[in-house]
Amino acid sequence: MSENRISFSKLFWPSFLAVFVAGLVGMVFFFLILGGIIGSFGDFNPEPLAIQDKTILHLRLEGVIADKSGQSIDAAALKVARSSGIPEILIGLEQAANDRKIRGVFLEMKSPEMGMASAKELRDALVRFKRNGKFVVAYLSGEQISYTDYYVSSVADNLLGMGGSTFLLTGLHAESLFFKNLLDELEIGVMVVRGKENDFKSAVEPFYRSEMSDSSRLQMTALLQDIWNSTRNEIAKSRSLDTLLLDSLANALAVRKLQHAFDHKLIDKVYYRHEVLAFLKKKVGLEQSAALRLQSFGKYMRDTYYKEQLLAKQKKHVAVILAEGDVVSEGEGLSAQELGKILRTVRSDNDVKAVVLRINSPGGSALASEEIWKEVSLTAQKKPLYVSMGDYAASGGYYIATPAKKIFAQAATITGSIGVFGVIPNTGTFLKNKIGITTDEVRTHRHGGLSLLRPLSPEEYGMMQAEIDEIYELFLNRVAKGRKLSKTQVHKVARGRVWTGVSAKRMGLVDEIGGLFAAIQVAKNDVGLSSVVYYPKKDKTTIDNLIEILDEELDHESAKVKNQVPPELILYYQKYDQIKKMSGLQMRLPFTSLSFY
Repeated sequence: MSENRISFSKLFWPSFLAVFVAGLVGMVFFFLILGGIIGSFGDFNPEPLAIQDKTILHLRLEGVIADKSGQSIDAAALKVARSSGIPEILIGLEQAANDRKIRGVFLEMKSPEMGMASAKELRDALVRFKRNGKFVVAYLSGEQISYTDYYVSSVADNLLGMGGSTFLLTGLHAESLFFKNLLDELEIGVMVVRGKENDFKSAVEPFYRSEMSDSSRLQMTALLQDIWNSTRNEIAKSRSLDTLLLDSLANALAVRKLQHAFDHKLIDKVYYRHEVLAFLKKKVGLEQSAALRLQSFGKYMRDTYYKEQLLAKQKKHVAVILAEGDVVSEGEGLSAQELGKILRTVRSDNDVKAVVLRINSPGGSALASEEIWKEVSLTAQKKPLYVSMGDYAASGGYYIATPAKKIFAQAATITGSIGVFGVIPNTGTFLKNKIGITTDEVRTHRHGGLSLLRPLSPEEYGMMQAEIDEIYELFLNRVAKGRKLSKTQVHKVARGRVWTGVSAKRMGLVDEIGGLFAAIQVAKNDVGLSSVVYYPKKDKTTIDNLIEILDEELDHESAKVKNQVPPELILYYQKYDQIKKMSGLQMRLPFTSLSFY
Protein backbone atom coordinates (compact mmCIF):
# COMPACT_ATOMS: atom_id res chain seq x y z
CA MET A 1 0.00 0.00 0.00
CA SER A 2 2.74 2.43 1.00
CA GLU A 3 4.77 1.53 -2.08
CA ASN A 4 2.04 3.00 -4.34
CA ARG A 5 1.83 6.29 -2.41
CA ILE A 6 3.22 9.35 -4.30
CA SER A 7 5.24 11.72 -2.12
CA PHE A 8 4.37 15.41 -1.89
CA SER A 9 7.76 16.51 -3.23
CA LYS A 10 7.45 14.30 -6.30
CA LEU A 11 4.05 15.82 -7.09
CA PHE A 12 4.74 19.46 -6.13
CA TRP A 13 8.17 20.25 -7.64
CA PRO A 14 7.57 18.98 -11.19
CA SER A 15 4.22 20.85 -11.27
CA PHE A 16 5.80 24.01 -9.87
CA LEU A 17 8.66 23.83 -12.38
CA ALA A 18 6.23 23.34 -15.28
CA VAL A 19 4.12 26.34 -14.23
CA PHE A 20 7.23 28.47 -13.68
CA VAL A 21 8.72 27.62 -17.10
CA ALA A 22 5.36 28.20 -18.84
CA GLY A 23 5.01 31.56 -17.08
CA LEU A 24 8.56 32.54 -17.99
CA VAL A 25 8.04 31.62 -21.63
CA GLY A 26 4.78 33.58 -21.63
CA MET A 27 6.48 36.67 -20.20
CA VAL A 28 9.28 36.46 -22.78
CA PHE A 29 6.73 36.01 -25.55
CA PHE A 30 4.73 39.02 -24.29
CA PHE A 31 7.73 41.33 -24.11
CA LEU A 32 8.98 40.20 -27.53
CA ILE A 33 5.62 41.13 -29.03
CA LEU A 34 5.49 44.43 -27.12
CA GLY A 35 9.06 45.20 -28.14
CA GLY A 36 8.21 44.49 -31.75
CA ILE A 37 5.21 46.80 -31.59
CA ILE A 38 7.20 49.56 -29.90
CA GLY A 39 10.13 49.08 -32.27
CA SER A 40 7.86 49.48 -35.27
CA PHE A 41 6.83 52.88 -33.92
CA GLY A 42 10.39 54.22 -34.09
CA ASP A 43 10.69 57.34 -31.95
CA PHE A 44 7.02 57.26 -30.87
CA ASN A 45 6.26 60.44 -32.78
CA PRO A 46 3.07 60.21 -34.84
CA GLU A 47 3.16 61.66 -38.31
CA PRO A 48 2.24 65.37 -38.28
CA LEU A 49 -1.18 66.18 -39.63
CA ALA A 50 -1.27 66.97 -43.33
CA ILE A 51 -4.64 68.64 -43.84
CA GLN A 52 -5.81 68.70 -47.45
CA ASP A 53 -8.11 71.24 -49.02
CA LYS A 54 -11.85 70.54 -48.66
CA THR A 55 -11.28 68.58 -45.44
CA ILE A 56 -14.18 67.92 -43.06
CA LEU A 57 -13.49 67.38 -39.35
CA HIS A 58 -15.28 64.35 -37.95
CA LEU A 59 -16.38 65.25 -34.42
CA ARG A 60 -17.70 62.10 -32.74
CA LEU A 61 -18.70 62.76 -29.13
CA GLU A 62 -19.03 59.72 -26.87
CA GLY A 63 -17.93 58.57 -23.44
CA VAL A 64 -17.18 61.09 -20.72
CA ILE A 65 -16.99 64.78 -21.65
CA ALA A 66 -15.40 66.53 -18.69
CA ASP A 67 -13.21 69.58 -18.13
CA LYS A 68 -10.06 67.50 -17.81
CA SER A 69 -9.25 65.05 -20.57
CA GLY A 70 -7.81 61.60 -19.94
CA GLN A 71 -6.49 58.61 -21.84
CA SER A 72 -5.48 55.06 -21.08
CA ILE A 73 -5.04 51.71 -22.75
CA ASP A 74 -7.93 49.30 -22.17
CA ALA A 75 -6.04 46.00 -22.43
CA ALA A 76 -9.16 43.87 -22.01
CA ALA A 77 -10.90 45.42 -25.01
CA LEU A 78 -7.67 46.05 -26.94
CA LYS A 79 -8.42 49.73 -27.45
CA VAL A 80 -7.57 53.18 -26.21
CA ALA A 81 -10.03 54.68 -23.73
CA ARG A 82 -10.25 58.47 -23.92
CA SER A 83 -12.26 61.12 -22.14
CA SER A 84 -12.47 64.42 -23.97
CA GLY A 85 -11.77 67.73 -22.26
CA ILE A 86 -13.94 70.79 -22.87
CA PRO A 87 -10.90 73.13 -23.19
CA GLU A 88 -9.34 70.94 -25.89
CA ILE A 89 -12.59 70.82 -27.86
CA LEU A 90 -13.00 74.61 -27.64
CA ILE A 91 -9.42 75.24 -28.78
CA GLY A 92 -9.76 72.71 -31.62
CA LEU A 93 -12.95 74.32 -32.95
CA GLU A 94 -11.47 77.81 -32.63
CA GLN A 95 -8.41 76.76 -34.65
CA ALA A 96 -10.54 74.96 -37.24
CA ALA A 97 -12.70 78.05 -37.71
CA ASN A 98 -9.58 79.89 -38.95
CA ASP A 99 -8.12 76.99 -40.94
CA ARG A 100 -8.87 77.65 -44.63
CA LYS A 101 -8.48 73.95 -45.50
CA ILE A 102 -11.23 72.94 -43.07
CA ARG A 103 -14.60 73.40 -44.74
CA GLY A 104 -16.86 72.11 -42.00
CA VAL A 105 -17.61 69.72 -39.17
CA PHE A 106 -19.39 66.38 -39.38
CA LEU A 107 -20.92 65.98 -35.92
CA GLU A 108 -22.03 62.64 -34.49
CA MET A 109 -23.42 62.59 -30.97
CA LYS A 110 -23.21 59.16 -29.33
CA SER A 111 -24.92 60.01 -26.02
CA PRO A 112 -21.79 61.32 -24.28
CA GLU A 113 -21.85 61.65 -20.50
CA MET A 114 -22.02 65.38 -19.78
CA GLY A 115 -24.22 67.94 -18.11
CA MET A 116 -26.38 70.44 -19.92
CA ALA A 117 -23.97 73.30 -19.17
CA SER A 118 -21.18 71.41 -20.96
CA ALA A 119 -23.59 70.73 -23.83
CA LYS A 120 -24.27 74.47 -24.03
CA GLU A 121 -20.50 75.16 -24.05
CA LEU A 122 -20.05 72.86 -27.05
CA ARG A 123 -23.12 74.21 -28.81
CA ASP A 124 -21.86 77.79 -28.47
CA ALA A 125 -18.46 76.73 -29.82
CA LEU A 126 -20.16 75.30 -32.92
CA VAL A 127 -22.08 78.58 -33.35
CA ARG A 128 -18.77 80.51 -33.31
CA PHE A 129 -17.31 77.99 -35.78
CA LYS A 130 -20.19 78.64 -38.22
CA ARG A 131 -19.68 82.41 -38.04
CA ASN A 132 -16.47 82.01 -40.07
CA GLY A 133 -18.39 80.69 -43.05
CA LYS A 134 -17.96 77.03 -42.10
CA PHE A 135 -20.76 74.45 -42.02
CA VAL A 136 -21.89 71.91 -39.45
CA VAL A 137 -23.62 68.73 -40.57
CA ALA A 138 -24.98 66.56 -37.75
CA TYR A 139 -26.04 62.93 -38.05
CA LEU A 140 -28.11 61.21 -35.36
CA SER A 141 -28.01 57.42 -35.47
CA GLY A 142 -27.77 54.43 -33.17
CA GLU A 143 -30.28 52.69 -30.92
CA GLN A 144 -31.07 55.61 -28.58
CA ILE A 145 -30.86 59.37 -29.17
CA SER A 146 -30.80 61.43 -25.99
CA TYR A 147 -32.27 64.88 -25.53
CA THR A 148 -28.74 66.20 -24.99
CA ASP A 149 -27.71 64.66 -28.35
CA TYR A 150 -30.53 66.48 -30.07
CA TYR A 151 -29.95 69.76 -28.21
CA VAL A 152 -26.31 70.01 -29.34
CA SER A 153 -27.04 68.73 -32.86
CA SER A 154 -29.92 71.17 -33.42
CA VAL A 155 -27.38 73.94 -34.05
CA ALA A 156 -26.29 72.25 -37.31
CA ASP A 157 -26.92 73.72 -40.76
CA ASN A 158 -28.11 70.27 -41.83
CA LEU A 159 -29.54 67.92 -39.21
CA LEU A 160 -29.83 64.36 -40.54
CA GLY A 161 -30.94 61.18 -38.86
CA MET A 162 -31.45 57.43 -39.17
CA GLY A 163 -35.23 57.10 -39.31
CA GLY A 164 -35.49 53.97 -37.13
CA SER A 165 -33.40 55.32 -34.26
CA THR A 166 -35.33 55.81 -31.02
CA PHE A 167 -35.76 59.43 -29.97
CA LEU A 168 -38.22 60.09 -27.16
CA LEU A 169 -39.08 63.76 -26.86
CA THR A 170 -40.75 63.65 -23.44
CA GLY A 171 -39.42 66.67 -21.57
CA LEU A 172 -37.03 66.34 -18.63
CA HIS A 173 -37.19 64.33 -15.44
CA ALA A 174 -34.97 63.55 -12.45
CA GLU A 175 -35.02 60.61 -10.07
CA SER A 176 -33.58 60.15 -6.58
CA LEU A 177 -32.71 56.95 -4.73
CA PHE A 178 -33.93 56.60 -1.12
CA PHE A 179 -32.35 54.17 1.35
CA LYS A 180 -34.57 54.61 4.43
CA ASN A 181 -36.55 51.37 4.00
CA LEU A 182 -33.36 49.40 3.46
CA LEU A 183 -31.74 50.95 6.54
CA ASP A 184 -34.89 50.23 8.57
CA GLU A 185 -34.84 46.62 7.41
CA LEU A 186 -31.18 46.31 8.42
CA GLU A 187 -31.90 48.14 11.70
CA ILE A 188 -29.21 50.74 10.97
CA GLY A 189 -30.01 54.07 12.58
CA VAL A 190 -29.09 57.39 10.97
CA MET A 191 -29.00 60.76 12.72
CA VAL A 192 -29.09 63.71 10.32
CA VAL A 193 -27.93 67.20 11.24
CA ARG A 194 -28.44 70.18 8.94
CA GLY A 195 -27.58 73.84 9.23
CA LYS A 196 -30.17 76.23 10.67
CA GLU A 197 -33.26 76.35 8.39
CA ASN A 198 -31.43 74.28 5.74
CA ASP A 199 -34.73 72.71 4.68
CA PHE A 200 -33.65 72.64 1.01
CA LYS A 201 -30.43 70.73 1.80
CA SER A 202 -31.89 67.50 0.46
CA ALA A 203 -28.66 65.52 0.04
CA VAL A 204 -29.46 63.85 3.40
CA GLU A 205 -33.10 62.98 2.60
CA PRO A 206 -32.36 59.51 1.15
CA PHE A 207 -31.20 58.40 4.62
CA TYR A 208 -34.35 59.29 6.57
CA ARG A 209 -37.14 59.65 3.98
CA SER A 210 -38.78 57.36 1.42
CA GLU A 211 -39.68 60.17 -0.98
CA MET A 212 -38.85 63.79 -1.75
CA SER A 213 -39.81 66.46 0.75
CA ASP A 214 -41.96 69.35 -0.47
CA SER A 215 -38.86 71.60 -0.43
CA SER A 216 -36.84 69.16 -2.49
CA ARG A 217 -39.66 68.64 -4.99
CA LEU A 218 -40.10 72.41 -5.34
CA GLN A 219 -36.43 73.08 -6.09
CA MET A 220 -36.06 70.11 -8.46
CA THR A 221 -39.18 71.13 -10.39
CA ALA A 222 -37.92 74.70 -10.73
CA LEU A 223 -34.49 73.41 -11.75
CA LEU A 224 -35.83 71.17 -14.52
CA GLN A 225 -38.24 73.84 -15.77
CA ASP A 226 -35.41 76.38 -16.08
CA ILE A 227 -33.25 73.91 -18.00
CA TRP A 228 -36.13 72.87 -20.27
CA ASN A 229 -37.09 76.48 -21.02
CA SER A 230 -33.56 77.56 -21.95
CA THR A 231 -32.76 74.50 -24.09
CA ARG A 232 -36.19 74.39 -25.72
CA ASN A 233 -35.92 78.07 -26.68
CA GLU A 234 -32.51 77.53 -28.29
CA ILE A 235 -33.75 74.51 -30.21
CA ALA A 236 -36.79 76.44 -31.41
CA LYS A 237 -34.61 79.31 -32.59
CA SER A 238 -32.12 77.09 -34.43
CA ARG A 239 -34.82 74.98 -36.09
CA SER A 240 -37.26 77.87 -36.74
CA LEU A 241 -39.95 76.18 -34.65
CA ASP A 242 -42.53 77.43 -32.21
CA THR A 243 -41.76 76.69 -28.54
CA LEU A 244 -45.42 75.78 -28.03
CA LEU A 245 -45.04 73.09 -30.69
CA LEU A 246 -42.12 71.50 -28.81
CA ASP A 247 -44.13 71.51 -25.58
CA SER A 248 -47.15 69.95 -27.27
CA LEU A 249 -45.03 67.28 -28.97
CA ALA A 250 -43.49 66.37 -25.61
CA ASN A 251 -46.88 66.18 -23.87
CA ALA A 252 -48.42 64.08 -26.65
CA LEU A 253 -45.47 61.67 -26.88
CA ALA A 254 -45.67 62.37 -30.61
CA VAL A 255 -41.94 61.90 -31.26
CA ARG A 256 -40.68 58.40 -30.54
CA LYS A 257 -38.34 57.85 -33.48
CA LEU A 258 -36.28 60.08 -35.72
CA GLN A 259 -38.80 59.44 -38.49
CA HIS A 260 -41.39 61.21 -36.31
CA ALA A 261 -38.85 64.00 -35.69
CA PHE A 262 -38.58 64.44 -39.46
CA ASP A 263 -42.37 64.47 -39.83
CA HIS A 264 -42.52 67.38 -37.37
CA LYS A 265 -39.51 69.19 -38.93
CA LEU A 266 -37.23 68.60 -35.96
CA ILE A 267 -34.63 67.20 -38.39
CA ASP A 268 -34.04 67.93 -42.08
CA LYS A 269 -33.64 64.51 -43.71
CA VAL A 270 -33.86 60.82 -42.95
CA TYR A 271 -30.71 59.25 -44.40
CA TYR A 272 -28.76 56.01 -44.29
CA ARG A 273 -25.06 56.42 -43.61
CA HIS A 274 -23.93 56.04 -47.22
CA GLU A 275 -26.36 58.82 -48.16
CA VAL A 276 -24.83 61.06 -45.47
CA LEU A 277 -21.33 60.49 -46.89
CA ALA A 278 -22.60 61.31 -50.39
CA PHE A 279 -24.24 64.46 -49.00
CA LEU A 280 -20.93 65.53 -47.41
CA LYS A 281 -19.05 65.06 -50.71
CA LYS A 282 -21.60 67.26 -52.44
CA LYS A 283 -21.31 69.81 -49.62
CA VAL A 284 -17.59 70.37 -50.32
CA GLY A 285 -17.83 70.03 -54.10
CA LEU A 286 -16.21 66.61 -54.49
CA GLU A 287 -17.11 64.12 -57.21
CA GLN A 288 -18.98 61.13 -55.86
CA SER A 289 -16.15 58.90 -57.09
CA ALA A 290 -13.59 60.89 -55.08
CA ALA A 291 -12.51 59.98 -51.57
CA LEU A 292 -14.16 61.96 -48.78
CA ARG A 293 -11.56 63.86 -46.77
CA LEU A 294 -12.66 63.19 -43.21
CA GLN A 295 -10.14 64.09 -40.49
CA SER A 296 -10.52 62.81 -36.93
CA PHE A 297 -11.32 65.83 -34.78
CA GLY A 298 -9.70 64.12 -31.79
CA LYS A 299 -6.22 64.08 -33.35
CA TYR A 300 -6.65 67.57 -34.83
CA MET A 301 -7.84 68.88 -31.47
CA ARG A 302 -5.01 67.32 -29.45
CA ASP A 303 -2.29 68.50 -31.84
CA THR A 304 -3.72 72.02 -31.81
CA TYR A 305 -4.00 72.06 -28.00
CA TYR A 306 -0.42 70.92 -27.38
CA LYS A 307 1.04 73.35 -29.93
CA GLU A 308 -0.91 76.28 -28.48
CA GLN A 309 0.10 75.42 -24.92
CA LEU A 310 3.78 75.12 -25.92
CA LEU A 311 3.72 78.64 -27.38
CA ALA A 312 1.61 80.17 -24.59
CA LYS A 313 3.90 78.96 -21.79
CA GLN A 314 6.71 81.11 -23.17
CA LYS A 315 4.71 84.34 -22.85
CA LYS A 316 2.81 86.40 -20.32
CA HIS A 317 -0.55 84.68 -20.10
CA VAL A 318 -3.91 84.08 -18.46
CA ALA A 319 -3.88 80.98 -16.26
CA VAL A 320 -6.98 78.78 -16.53
CA ILE A 321 -7.15 76.35 -13.61
CA LEU A 322 -9.37 73.29 -14.02
CA ALA A 323 -10.92 72.30 -10.67
CA GLU A 324 -13.17 69.30 -11.11
CA GLY A 325 -14.72 66.60 -8.91
CA ASP A 326 -15.78 66.18 -5.29
CA VAL A 327 -14.08 68.57 -2.86
CA VAL A 328 -11.63 66.54 -0.79
CA SER A 329 -8.59 67.30 1.33
CA GLU A 330 -6.32 65.08 -0.76
CA GLY A 331 -6.55 62.31 -3.33
CA GLU A 332 -8.75 62.08 -6.40
CA GLY A 333 -11.19 64.85 -7.21
CA LEU A 334 -11.01 68.55 -6.43
CA SER A 335 -8.19 68.18 -3.95
CA ALA A 336 -7.29 70.99 -1.54
CA GLN A 337 -3.73 69.70 -1.55
CA GLU A 338 -3.35 69.70 -5.35
CA LEU A 339 -5.39 72.84 -6.11
CA GLY A 340 -3.66 74.76 -3.32
CA LYS A 341 -0.30 73.93 -4.88
CA ILE A 342 -1.44 75.19 -8.30
CA LEU A 343 -2.91 78.40 -6.87
CA ARG A 344 0.33 79.14 -4.99
CA THR A 345 2.28 78.57 -8.21
CA VAL A 346 0.22 80.90 -10.40
CA ARG A 347 0.01 83.74 -7.90
CA SER A 348 3.80 83.78 -7.52
CA ASP A 349 4.42 83.55 -11.29
CA ASN A 350 5.10 86.97 -12.77
CA ASP A 351 4.10 85.74 -16.24
CA VAL A 352 0.56 85.02 -14.99
CA LYS A 353 -1.41 88.25 -15.27
CA ALA A 354 -4.94 86.95 -14.60
CA VAL A 355 -6.58 83.74 -13.42
CA VAL A 356 -9.75 81.93 -14.52
CA LEU A 357 -10.79 79.25 -12.04
CA ARG A 358 -13.01 76.71 -13.79
CA ILE A 359 -15.13 74.92 -11.16
CA ASN A 360 -17.07 71.77 -11.95
CA SER A 361 -17.97 70.32 -8.56
CA PRO A 362 -21.04 69.27 -6.55
CA GLY A 363 -19.16 70.06 -3.31
CA GLY A 364 -17.81 67.80 -0.61
CA SER A 365 -15.76 68.29 2.54
CA ALA A 366 -16.47 71.50 4.48
CA LEU A 367 -12.93 71.58 5.85
CA ALA A 368 -11.34 71.14 2.42
CA SER A 369 -13.66 73.84 1.01
CA GLU A 370 -12.43 76.31 3.62
CA GLU A 371 -8.82 75.41 2.88
CA ILE A 372 -9.32 75.98 -0.86
CA TRP A 373 -11.28 79.20 -0.21
CA LYS A 374 -8.24 80.63 1.58
CA GLU A 375 -5.92 79.84 -1.35
CA VAL A 376 -8.41 81.32 -3.86
CA SER A 377 -8.79 84.42 -1.69
CA LEU A 378 -5.02 84.96 -1.46
CA THR A 379 -4.72 84.53 -5.24
CA ALA A 380 -7.56 87.01 -5.88
CA GLN A 381 -5.68 89.59 -3.80
CA LYS A 382 -2.68 89.40 -6.15
CA LYS A 383 -4.25 88.74 -9.59
CA PRO A 384 -7.60 89.46 -11.26
CA LEU A 385 -9.47 86.20 -10.64
CA TYR A 386 -12.60 85.10 -12.45
CA VAL A 387 -14.67 81.97 -11.93
CA SER A 388 -16.31 79.94 -14.68
CA MET A 389 -18.84 77.38 -13.47
CA GLY A 390 -19.33 74.16 -15.41
CA ASP A 391 -22.15 71.66 -15.00
CA TYR A 392 -21.99 72.09 -11.20
CA ALA A 393 -20.53 74.63 -8.83
CA ALA A 394 -22.67 74.03 -5.80
CA SER A 395 -22.29 73.87 -2.03
CA GLY A 396 -18.52 73.50 -1.42
CA GLY A 397 -18.04 74.14 -5.14
CA TYR A 398 -19.77 77.51 -4.78
CA TYR A 399 -18.02 78.26 -1.47
CA ILE A 400 -14.59 78.33 -3.16
CA ALA A 401 -15.91 80.64 -5.92
CA THR A 402 -16.91 83.51 -3.62
CA PRO A 403 -13.62 85.52 -3.67
CA ALA A 404 -13.82 85.96 -7.47
CA LYS A 405 -13.92 89.36 -9.16
CA LYS A 406 -16.71 88.05 -11.40
CA ILE A 407 -18.56 84.71 -11.58
CA PHE A 408 -19.77 83.22 -14.89
CA ALA A 409 -22.32 80.41 -15.15
CA GLN A 410 -24.26 78.81 -17.96
CA ALA A 411 -28.04 79.04 -17.82
CA ALA A 412 -28.17 75.32 -16.94
CA THR A 413 -25.30 75.32 -14.42
CA ILE A 414 -26.38 73.82 -11.08
CA THR A 415 -25.22 76.19 -8.36
CA GLY A 416 -26.01 77.58 -4.92
CA SER A 417 -26.85 74.87 -2.37
CA ILE A 418 -25.44 77.11 0.34
CA GLY A 419 -25.75 74.85 3.37
CA VAL A 420 -24.09 72.22 5.53
CA PHE A 421 -25.01 68.75 6.75
CA GLY A 422 -23.70 65.80 8.71
CA VAL A 423 -24.88 62.18 8.73
CA ILE A 424 -24.10 59.99 11.76
CA PRO A 425 -25.03 56.31 11.38
CA ASN A 426 -25.26 53.89 14.30
CA THR A 427 -24.93 50.17 13.68
CA GLY A 428 -25.14 48.59 17.13
CA THR A 429 -28.66 47.17 16.66
CA PHE A 430 -27.79 45.87 13.20
CA LEU A 431 -24.73 44.04 14.50
CA LYS A 432 -26.66 42.51 17.41
CA ASN A 433 -29.91 41.50 15.70
CA LYS A 434 -28.70 40.67 12.21
CA ILE A 435 -25.31 39.03 12.64
CA GLY A 436 -25.09 38.32 16.36
CA ILE A 437 -22.30 40.70 17.34
CA THR A 438 -22.64 42.54 20.65
CA THR A 439 -20.51 45.39 21.93
CA ASP A 440 -19.48 46.82 25.27
CA GLU A 441 -17.30 49.75 26.30
CA VAL A 442 -15.49 51.58 29.06
CA ARG A 443 -14.64 55.27 29.21
CA THR A 444 -12.91 57.78 31.45
CA HIS A 445 -15.38 60.63 30.83
CA ARG A 446 -19.05 61.01 30.02
CA HIS A 447 -18.59 61.64 26.29
CA GLY A 448 -15.39 59.68 25.81
CA GLY A 449 -15.31 57.97 22.42
CA LEU A 450 -18.29 59.15 20.37
CA SER A 451 -19.21 55.85 18.73
CA LEU A 452 -20.95 54.79 15.53
CA LEU A 453 -22.29 51.77 17.43
CA ARG A 454 -24.90 53.79 19.37
CA PRO A 455 -27.11 56.86 18.79
CA LEU A 456 -25.83 60.23 19.94
CA SER A 457 -27.16 61.46 23.26
CA PRO A 458 -29.27 64.66 23.21
CA GLU A 459 -26.26 66.60 24.50
CA GLU A 460 -23.96 65.15 21.84
CA TYR A 461 -26.51 65.83 19.12
CA GLY A 462 -26.79 69.44 20.34
CA MET A 463 -23.02 69.80 20.13
CA MET A 464 -23.07 68.53 16.54
CA GLN A 465 -25.93 70.88 15.63
CA ALA A 466 -24.04 73.85 17.09
CA GLU A 467 -20.93 72.99 15.08
CA ILE A 468 -22.88 72.72 11.83
CA ASP A 469 -24.72 75.99 12.51
CA GLU A 470 -21.35 77.66 13.06
CA ILE A 471 -20.06 76.41 9.70
CA TYR A 472 -23.28 77.53 8.00
CA GLU A 473 -22.85 81.02 9.48
CA LEU A 474 -19.29 81.07 8.12
CA PHE A 475 -20.62 80.03 4.71
CA LEU A 476 -23.15 82.89 4.78
CA ASN A 477 -20.40 85.34 5.71
CA ARG A 478 -18.12 84.12 2.92
CA VAL A 479 -20.87 84.56 0.34
CA ALA A 480 -22.03 87.92 1.72
CA LYS A 481 -18.51 89.36 1.64
CA GLY A 482 -17.67 87.95 -1.79
CA ARG A 483 -20.96 88.91 -3.42
CA LYS A 484 -21.32 92.25 -1.56
CA LEU A 485 -24.67 91.24 -0.08
CA SER A 486 -26.01 91.31 3.47
CA LYS A 487 -26.06 88.05 5.40
CA THR A 488 -29.87 88.29 5.53
CA GLN A 489 -30.04 88.58 1.73
CA VAL A 490 -27.82 85.52 1.35
CA HIS A 491 -29.81 83.45 3.84
CA LYS A 492 -33.00 84.06 1.84
CA VAL A 493 -31.49 82.37 -1.23
CA ALA A 494 -29.40 79.87 0.75
CA ARG A 495 -30.92 77.28 3.14
CA GLY A 496 -29.31 74.59 0.97
CA ARG A 497 -31.38 75.47 -2.09
CA VAL A 498 -30.10 74.60 -5.57
CA TRP A 499 -30.47 77.09 -8.43
CA THR A 500 -29.78 77.09 -12.15
CA GLY A 501 -27.34 79.69 -13.43
CA VAL A 502 -30.09 81.88 -14.83
CA SER A 503 -31.91 81.92 -11.47
CA ALA A 504 -28.65 82.39 -9.56
CA LYS A 505 -27.96 85.53 -11.61
CA ARG A 506 -31.32 86.97 -10.57
CA MET A 507 -30.44 86.23 -6.93
CA GLY A 508 -27.05 87.94 -7.13
CA LEU A 509 -25.05 84.72 -6.76
CA VAL A 510 -23.72 84.94 -10.33
CA ASP A 511 -22.61 87.94 -12.41
CA GLU A 512 -22.82 86.80 -16.02
CA ILE A 513 -24.44 84.04 -18.06
CA GLY A 514 -21.70 82.51 -20.15
CA GLY A 515 -19.26 79.64 -20.33
CA LEU A 516 -15.53 79.12 -20.07
CA PHE A 517 -14.91 80.87 -23.38
CA ALA A 518 -16.72 84.00 -22.16
CA ALA A 519 -14.82 84.09 -18.86
CA ILE A 520 -11.47 83.70 -20.64
CA GLN A 521 -12.32 86.49 -23.10
CA VAL A 522 -13.09 88.90 -20.24
CA ALA A 523 -9.88 87.95 -18.43
CA LYS A 524 -7.80 88.39 -21.60
CA ASN A 525 -9.37 91.78 -22.29
CA ASP A 526 -8.83 92.81 -18.66
CA VAL A 527 -5.04 92.39 -18.90
CA GLY A 528 -4.61 92.92 -22.64
CA LEU A 529 -3.24 89.43 -23.41
CA SER A 530 -4.12 86.71 -25.89
CA SER A 531 -2.16 83.74 -24.51
CA VAL A 532 -3.83 81.18 -22.25
CA VAL A 533 -2.20 78.35 -20.28
CA TYR A 534 -4.26 75.59 -18.70
CA TYR A 535 -3.43 74.12 -15.29
CA PRO A 536 -2.62 71.42 -14.33
CA LYS A 537 -0.09 71.82 -17.16
CA LYS A 538 -0.21 69.01 -19.66
CA ASP A 539 2.76 68.14 -21.86
CA LYS A 540 2.74 65.61 -24.65
CA THR A 541 4.82 62.71 -23.38
CA THR A 542 6.22 59.62 -25.07
CA ILE A 543 3.38 57.61 -23.51
CA ASP A 544 0.85 60.04 -25.00
CA ASN A 545 2.39 59.54 -28.42
CA LEU A 546 2.38 55.77 -27.99
CA ILE A 547 -1.29 55.81 -26.98
CA GLU A 548 -2.08 58.00 -29.98
CA ILE A 549 -0.36 55.61 -32.37
CA LEU A 550 -2.08 52.63 -30.78
CA ASP A 551 -5.39 54.42 -31.15
CA GLU A 552 -4.74 54.89 -34.86
CA GLU A 553 -3.37 51.40 -35.52
CA LEU A 554 -5.78 49.22 -33.57
CA ASP A 555 -8.78 47.95 -35.49
CA HIS A 556 -11.62 48.96 -33.21
CA GLU A 557 -14.11 46.87 -35.13
CA SER A 558 -12.22 43.71 -34.18
CA ALA A 559 -12.24 44.55 -30.48
CA LYS A 560 -15.68 43.31 -29.52
CA VAL A 561 -15.07 42.74 -25.83
CA LYS A 562 -17.61 44.86 -23.99
CA ASN A 563 -18.16 45.61 -20.38
CA GLN A 564 -21.20 43.56 -19.41
CA VAL A 565 -21.80 45.15 -16.00
CA PRO A 566 -25.34 46.66 -16.02
CA PRO A 567 -25.29 50.48 -15.78
CA GLU A 568 -27.70 50.33 -12.81
CA LEU A 569 -25.14 48.36 -10.77
CA ILE A 570 -22.42 50.81 -11.75
CA LEU A 571 -24.64 53.65 -10.47
CA TYR A 572 -25.12 51.91 -7.12
CA TYR A 573 -21.40 51.23 -6.82
CA GLN A 574 -20.53 54.86 -7.61
CA LYS A 575 -22.97 56.01 -4.91
CA TYR A 576 -21.47 53.56 -2.41
CA ASP A 577 -17.94 54.64 -3.32
CA GLN A 578 -18.90 58.31 -2.89
CA ILE A 579 -20.41 57.70 0.58
CA LYS A 580 -17.39 55.62 1.60
CA LYS A 581 -15.06 58.54 0.82
CA MET A 582 -17.07 61.11 2.80
CA SER A 583 -15.29 62.30 5.92
CA GLY A 584 -16.31 65.11 8.26
CA LEU A 585 -19.09 67.62 7.68
CA GLN A 586 -20.27 68.03 4.12
CA MET A 587 -21.26 70.81 1.73
CA ARG A 588 -22.70 68.71 -1.09
CA LEU A 589 -25.43 68.50 -3.73
CA PRO A 590 -28.27 65.97 -3.35
CA PHE A 591 -27.29 64.48 -6.72
CA THR A 592 -24.14 64.16 -8.86
CA SER A 593 -25.50 63.97 -12.39
CA LEU A 594 -28.52 64.79 -14.49
CA SER A 595 -28.86 62.86 -17.74
CA PHE A 596 -31.62 63.79 -20.17
CA TYR A 597 -33.10 61.20 -22.50
